[in-house]
Amino acid sequence: MDITKDLSLLRIFVSSTDIIDHKPLYEVITKKAKDDDLAGATVLRGVMGFGASSKIHSSKFWELTEKLPIVIEIVDETDKIKKFYNTIKPMLESVPKGIMATIEKTEVLMYKSGKMSKLN
Repeated sequence: MDITKDLSLLRIFVSSTDIIDHKPLYEVITKKAKDDDLAGATVLRGVMGFGASSKIHSSKFWELTEKLPIVIEIVDETDKIKKFYNTIKPMLESVPKGIMATIEKTEVLMYKSGKMSKLN
């Protein structure tokens, strides 16, 4: 990724219970982003949230299966982000539950690869 180019951040808000082909949706999207050679992706799990349904979902220690908000953040050049979104849009539309996707311009201040330690 060239940090001097036009860059964007794609955020996809899903649920921890969203499944595609027997796999968590967030996992499928993240692996697709890697396969498509995007600069980077991070999956964040929320402890509480609500969406279009206005039903609040929160983490409770006594629940065995939790429906929690998940945010997938992907950064790269704007053209690559838009192409990626158009690729995964049918997948998102196939999920029967609520999903939101946003895109915003971003400025990357640093993007460098880390060194592998001997422990890895």
